[in-house]
Amino acid sequence: MKFISALLLTAVLSFAACLFAPWWSIAIIAAIVAIAVPQKPFKAFGAGFLGLFLLWAVLAFLRSSANGHLLAHKISVLIIKMDNPILLITATGLIGALVAGFAAFTGSFVRR
Repeated sequence: MKFISALLLTAVLSFAACLFAPWWSIAIIAAIVAIAVPQKPFKAFGAGFLGLFLLWAVLAFLRSSANGHLLAHKISVLIIKMDNPILLITATGLIGALVAGFAAFTGSFVRR
């Protein structure tokens, strides 16, 4: 139950923080959630990683599908040398997930 609550708290609070703060505020939110919800370090990493991966991947997909993935097609050719917007959306989710996962990992060690 702690895992799911940490995952949801990380996703919701990160979404709210990114409305007013820079993108890297997700790291601060993930660390605070990991300090507030006591878990083992690897579970905290998993909660932060999965929470932000789902958040950023869903948001990127929704923004991209609003224009028929037009920009995602062009950017995926530039960045990954393939015309695959889904892979670009997955990479976007992974970047946010790694930042939040390692911040949650650090936060769980700070709590100890």
